[in-house]
Amino acid sequence: MEESQEITVNAGDIARLAGVGRAAVSNWRRRHEDFPQPVGGTTSSPLFSLPEIAVWLRANGKSFEVSLGDLVWQRMRTSVDDLRLGELVGGVGAFLLFLRREPTLWRDHGTKSLTRVAEVTTDLPGSADLLLDDLALVRLVAELAAERDPLEVFEFLFQRYAEAHSRQLPVTRDDVAALMVGLAAGEGGVVLDPACGVGTLLLGADSLAGPRTGSRTGRKGRARSERKTVLIGQEINESNALLTAVRVLLRGAEARIVAGDSLREDRLAGELADAVVCDPPFNERVWGHEDLAGDPRWEYGLPPRGESELAWVQHCLARVRPGGLVAILMPTAAASRRPGKRIRGNLLRAGALRAVVTLAPGGPDLWILRRPDGGRPPSRLLLVDAGDNLSIVEPAWRAYQKDPEAELSGESRTVRIIDLLDDEVDLAPSRHRPQHGGPDLLRDFTDALAGFKETSALLPDATPALQPLAERQDLPTTTVGELAKAGLITILQAPARMSADEGPLPVLTAEDTAAGTPPSGRTTLDPALVMIRPGDVVTTVLGAVRVITHGGAALGPQLTLYRVDPQRLDSGFLAGFLRSADAARVHPSSSRLDVRRARVPVLPLSDQRMYGTAFRELFDLEDKLRETRTLGETLIRLGFDGLVDGHLRPCDQGA
Repeated sequence: MEESQEITVNAGDIARLAGVGRAAVSNWRRRHEDFPQPVGGTTSSPLFSLPEIAVWLRANGKSFEVSLGDLVWQRMRTSVDDLRLGELVGGVGAFLLFLRREPTLWRDHGTKSLTRVAEVTTDLPGSADLLLDDLALVRLVAELAAERDPLEVFEFLFQRYAEAHSRQLPVTRDDVAALMVGLAAGEGGVVLDPACGVGTLLLGADSLAGPRTGSRTGRKGRARSERKTVLIGQEINESNALLTAVRVLLRGAEARIVAGDSLREDRLAGELADAVVCDPPFNERVWGHEDLAGDPRWEYGLPPRGESELAWVQHCLARVRPGGLVAILMPTAAASRRPGKRIRGNLLRAGALRAVVTLAPGGPDLWILRRPDGGRPPSRLLLVDAGDNLSIVEPAWRAYQKDPEAELSGESRTVRIIDLLDDEVDLAPSRHRPQHGGPDLLRDFTDALAGFKETSALLPDATPALQPLAERQDLPTTTVGELAKAGLITILQAPARMSADEGPLPVLTAEDTAAGTPPSGRTTLDPALVMIRPGDVVTTVLGAVRVITHGGAALGPQLTLYRVDPQRLDSGFLAGFLRSADAARVHPSSSRLDVRRARVPVLPLSDQRMYGTAFRELFDLEDKLRETRTLGETLIRLGFDGLVDGHLRPCDQGA
């Protein structure tokens, strides 16, 4: 294509397009004198001409393809420097939104219609200068949008951008975002994120809203309100605000996204949301302490200079209606730092702070708040130490909502607020973790000890039989996409908006797949359901891969199923290479692996089965290690509890 003549690529781009690792590209440069010379960049990060690279790869028999999407992305990277790349991605997004809303304008007038882009997209934040002066790029984007849906095109470009800037983009972990939205915004209505980043939490709220008509059931089988969901957000970075707006508006959501500093330039002042979700920046020293000393939002006390997170907490409470919920991520130290104890105490006395949840060892914590509405505040605070098991959080919160005065057991407990209002006002769940005692502790300790001994004894025999090679073995490869085209693989996903919370039919969930446990979800009969079979390979968006051994359950949301032709492809062989491809992702918390481009060796079925056996042994070892670790952590916790409270005592090793 003529448009590709000016496009450059770096070593990482070459590796991705050729389906190899970066080390392979370095080896090519070192070993082949005819490898193209850099045409730009720096010594540490050189840039190469894409046409020259394509010619060299094909001349040397290397597998190489440049899709139209890759061509668009590489032209974008070549057009501007990295500091303006986000702005360009947003500008292309504005054009895609224009194509979605006014397809006939482009079809009838082509590039002349670009003067109407700003007029058609007035609900986007930022300047009308959207960097669309590269007409060749615009034509490529329009051609790509004619092949694929504009939303799909933009998400592809956004994920490429996220991979290239993974350390700079504020992205909330997918499972944490889903939890926050489910706890605070499950009933729909107006949902606000005052530090919306690139829209992760707002997109979660839009996804949870489901169909806008008819009755529906939400997560965990609870009844959902029929209120439509309206998304509002503010983001200090103008490029990120534009990216968020494009992402939500391309989905057809009713949304208003603005750019600006929410603490010092609240552009949504006066608007009250039904729910607020927020993942604010941590440990900000310059957040406006001096300028905002008399701000009316500080109802619970002026946040100390070093406690910017407590400013965000009060900002969120000020922007939610009375009785509305706030779910906000906080650093672990915010629950116990001495300068913030006065505000923590006032939040407790007013009944505003309802729960503190430790999401993982080392944090962050999730604070759940409810803006007081004049009713009697609860006398107890919910504390949850999830310890990486987020599945326990929502049941604990629902039980607490039902009866805030009840005492809970397990890793969740309610603590009397009056007992927390001491000189420290320490709200860390680990500080108030429930202690086992009496027969329960002794029984649990004995069971954990026996289980740990049993599983750890199996580990020496669980190592796979693998033979080291003196030199690396190069295998011919193809892609998952080519295998699918050839009929060796059928790729399936669950129906959109599928519920996995209630019904007679078992559902394999993403959590089940990651943990290797039996199907735990439930759903109702539907002809569109994908029923899993033995031999199917199932993957999650976060990288878990599993070969199904028992059928009879439906495929759950956020899972992808690969059904192989067993006469030509071994399922364990495929699972191992899918797992390896996923592990190579640049930014697992935000990007999505383009699985169709994953490389799979071309081998006879007999060799595939040998590889499949080795991969299965590795998967089994991984499961045994996970089980052993879980039992070991339980044994350690119960051992400490028993020694401290007198239900266990040390003994001689030989006893």
